[in-house]
Amino acid sequence: MKKIIFGTILISFFLSCVNQSKKSNEVNLYSQRHYNVDKIQYKNFEELTGIKVNVIKANADELIERMKNEGKNSPADLFITVDVGKLFQASEMGLLQKITIPSLNERVSEDLMDKNGFWVPITYRSRIIVYSNKRVDVSELSTYEDLANEKWRGRILVRSSSNAYNQALMSSMVANLGIEATTKWSESIVKNFARDPKGSDRDQVKAIAAGQGDIAIVNSYYIGLLLSSEKEEELNAGNAISVFFPNQSKGQRGSHINVSGVGLAKNSPNKENAIKLINYLISEEAQKNYVSNSYEYSVNPSIKPDKIVQKWGEFKRDTLDLNLLGKYRQEAIRIFDKTDWK
Repeated sequence: MKKIIFGTILISFFLSCVNQSKKSNEVNLYSQRHYNVDKIQYKNFEELTGIKVNVIKANADELIERMKNEGKNSPADLFITVDVGKLFQASEMGLLQKITIPSLNERVSEDLMDKNGFWVPITYRSRIIVYSNKRVDVSELSTYEDLANEKWRGRILVRSSSNAYNQALMSSMVANLGIEATTKWSESIVKNFARDPKGSDRDQVKAIAAGQGDIAIVNSYYIGLLLSSEKEEELNAGNAISVFFPNQSKGQRGSHINVSGVGLAKNSPNKENAIKLINYLISEEAQKNYVSNSYEYSVNPSIKPDKIVQKWGEFKRDTLDLNLLGKYRQEAIRIFDKTDWK
């Protein structure tokens, strides 16, 4: 009987080791990101560590719901989004655990970090104004608030209110200006639309080039993608506009930013590997890959943007606590609905 028990223990121990070994060779990502640079990053990480990166892609809300439904049985190690508001939402729902990484402050700008410790930024982008080189003088531009000015009547292009980037911008307006002022701002913006909101950020730039509007609100990295494109239509669109960073004057808060970030799943089965991948994504090598392939800004202040992006000059960014972009999200959506921002 003792031999049978001892043998059973040995088998159980062996199976445990096998399972642990299997776990130690993989990391599972639930990712909203859809850029080619991510494939490069994961391939490099696999070659460097021997750890296989498994990626499940979907929009952030679908991934959050999946993690919630899977509960303790979720295979997710990391949750990656292109909007800090979704990371905040996941942390508020108890789907993430705090991340401890030595010397994180030395590699990531302090104002980009989660003050609560549930997520780590891997890139950031600004939601900027782009304007027609033919029909707009740069001296006409100043702040996000000034977009409500009647001089822009029938001239503004922007995507729909369901877009997370616009929701983050509206959340930042609420955090900075308050609900009443932001509602009035949104009412005026809607009056200034050149057309009903539709399409992607790229489409807004193309619409300027086609003469359908004069200025647009877009994410900065899309301009880099257009200007580096092999498609003539996209190159022409990118060259038809110039970049403007709002709210840069003395005493003003700076341009709104959002981050792509990563959260550590509460029930991560491969936590050690997940931490290794986070460390890699904020490494100098990986950060240089981001700026040169996706034209995003590095979270490491010592790494310069791509040459295309450098031509736009440096800018002052809004140092608002980024979690507020999640905290005020529902209020932002209510303002969109109230002001008929479609």
